[in-house]
Amino acid sequence: MTLTTVKLTLTVNGEQVGPVDVPETMMMQDFLHEYLGLTGSRMGCGQGICHACTVIVEKEDGSLSEMRTCITGVQWFAGRKVRTVEGHARRDGDGAITELSPVQRAFIEHFSFQCGYCTPGFVAAATVFLDGLKKKPVRRDALEQAISDALGKHICRCTGYVRYFEAVRDLALKTPGLVEA
Repeated sequence: MTLTTVKLTLTVNGEQVGPVDVPETMMMQDFLHEYLGLTGSRMGCGQGICHACTVIVEKEDGSLSEMRTCITGVQWFAGRKVRTVEGHARRDGDGAITELSPVQRAFIEHFSFQCGYCTPGFVAAATVFLDGLKKKPVRRDALEQAISDALGKHICRCTGYVRYFEAVRDLALKTPGLVEA
């Protein structure tokens, strides 16, 4: 039996990766974990339902989108810019975290997570949502529904979502230009 491989080149958390030979049928989550040692994206359901494995992909126009890594093969990510949960915080030259992202800080301030298993996916979703609001702000009376639409696909088995939603709402309201009157 011969294992068919493909060459993969992409950018992960601002760093160029590859070209590297990877199994043609490998899922992105396995690549992140096994090849790059980035284990923040979680294997929850393995079927793309829970969204714990979600990462951010930067589109060519600079906008952000979510992508589930447990059901998406590595070849889909070829040439793309990817941000995992490890790539949100600022780090110094030695790799030590110097500053959390606004979403990460908001989640901590609101005690949004309990076990933290789903948190990487929620960080990605909230970041994509807030980035979208920079380009297209939402009316204040539509904010709750917009948050629900953005985060509602993500499954948390511990906290019941309330604190995640509160953290994102408060961050949206505190960040100038994201919410209109």
